[in-house]
Amino acid sequence: MSDGHSHGGHSHGHSHGSSGNLKTAFLLNLTFTIIEVIGGIMTNSIAILSDAVHDLGDSISLGLAWYFDRLSQRGRTPKNTYGYRRYSILGGLITGLVLVIGLGFVLWNAIPRLFAPEEVNAPGMMALAVVGVIFNGAAVLKVKKGSSLTEQVVSWHLLEDTLGWVAVLIGAGVMIVWDLPIIDPILSIGISIFVLWNVLRNLRKVFNVFIQKVPEAFDVEAFEKAVLAHPKVLSMHHTHSWTVDGEVHVLTTHLVMKRDTTRDEMIEAKSQVRRLLDERTFEHVTVDVELEGELCVIGAGPEHGMADVHG
Repeated sequence: MSDGHSHGGHSHGHSHGSSGNLKTAFLLNLTFTIIEVIGGIMTNSIAILSDAVHDLGDSISLGLAWYFDRLSQRGRTPKNTYGYRRYSILGGLITGLVLVIGLGFVLWNAIPRLFAPEEVNAPGMMALAVVGVIFNGAAVLKVKKGSSLTEQVVSWHLLEDTLGWVAVLIGAGVMIVWDLPIIDPILSIGISIFVLWNVLRNLRKVFNVFIQKVPEAFDVEAFEKAVLAHPKVLSMHHTHSWTVDGEVHVLTTHLVMKRDTTRDEMIEAKSQVRRLLDERTFEHVTVDVELEGELCVIGAGPEHGMADVHG
């Protein structure tokens, strides 16, 4: 016989501050894009105008990330039983992909300049670079405070822009003193490769959420070992764990207990499962109990003597 389900408390710890962080980053980026267009026209710099197009794409992706993050904070509905949390991951995915494309565009244009350096308006670049560092740096500091995957991807997005303008500032300063236009593409390529590596790492985390892998910090084997230490638990199967958005996790499992197990002992076993899981991250926990020799309600599962672990 089955002893029903045990659900963990739903003390949603998802920070509503993430939406405010992304909103600030979006407004700062959009404002600077407008400044950059004006500055590019005034300095007659095609490089700055090209970067303005790149920043416009950044603004669009940041706006989407902000929208999806706000959407993710809605409560559950009959058709969205986990709420809209997963939409924040969609925002992070779009932002990351836009950044990868943008970095590819930067590298595509920077590599040829290694072999054919072009003269630039160094004083105008330096002045605009100072503004760029201030705007993008402020946005990075704001988003870095967040913990969501979307904010992590966006922070690298903005860091790429900030470091890019630091490179422009240093390069322009050097080129004011020495005629070395090759410095600009060298710095651009180095920073792009560094940021691309970190963005791909964060995109891997986003991908793992979409394919429902076990939460990164959760050790399934250690968890099973601790559960099986209960004197009345013979085995466990159909153990599944995944994460909704990288912050809120889910776990379901079936416990096979000795035939003489009392109801109080069943409740204690399920309580032990709950205690072994971090209550701040595992908001959805379901434990089904079967007595020794009883057929699993799922029907097609493995034999009770074996553990079946999925993520």
